[in-house]
Amino acid sequence: MSRSDEPRPIVLVPGACLGGWAWREVAATLRALGHEVYPVTLTGLGERVHLASRDVDLETHIADVVNLLDYEDLSDAVLVGHSYAGVVITAVADQRPERLRALVYLDTGPLPGGMAIADVQTPEQRERQRREAEQGGEGWLWPVPDRDTLVSGAYGSASGLEPADFELIAARATPQPYATFTTPLRLSGAAPAGPRRTAIFCAESGMSLALLRELIAQHDPRADAFADPSWELHELPTGHWAMFSLPGPLAELIDRIAAPPSG
Repeated sequence: MSRSDEPRPIVLVPGACLGGWAWREVAATLRALGHEVYPVTLTGLGERVHLASRDVDLETHIADVVNLLDYEDLSDAVLVGHSYAGVVITAVADQRPERLRALVYLDTGPLPGGMAIADVQTPEQRERQRREAEQGGEGWLWPVPDRDTLVSGAYGSASGLEPADFELIAARATPQPYATFTTPLRLSGAAPAGPRRTAIFCAESGMSLALLRELIAQHDPRADAFADPSWELHELPTGHWAMFSLPGPLAELIDRIAAPPSG
């Protein structure tokens, strides 16, 4: 039985190159706790890889999740976005706030309107990703990072991943349409309202709660997105891919977030 007051629809949106398959263990635990769970596979990825094209961009992926909420007629939903999907869920919350109970950013954060993911990367990261798309994906697909690249931490700490996790990623991850990284985020500009905003930091990726609070106190621009006291902040002692390395604790934390605020 769920520790929350009643079951909630929980929508799980994976990061770059992943599909709904990445949430299998997390989804199984959440279902055992009584929730309706919707692991999303975005267009062009996972079992929808046959739909990949140059035309797939951030707007396509936003529509994937908005349409899921609408066609499943979900309300009071908890929307979880990992890594790249942080920008997706930000736009979904802007378009469908009335359908959401909470936003959960898993080792990621919101992007300002008018910005693309490529805009907030370092010049080195941006050039590396562009070059990889040119060399391995005909300019419109970003290839799946190989094991050595994942271990290097170039796209987040691999702490906690076991050999079987790397094998699963190698077998099932699919190239990401590159336009999803270069499309600017469009927001309505409406005042923040509606769903609670929650972040789960994977501490082994380099941002712990202690460090974040220190940066907020110092008014460091790297922490600006989380400076509003309305944010609920959590951490897990693992690397960037918590759905693989700590699926049970991650699911239990999402279950607690789905519960109503105390008091």
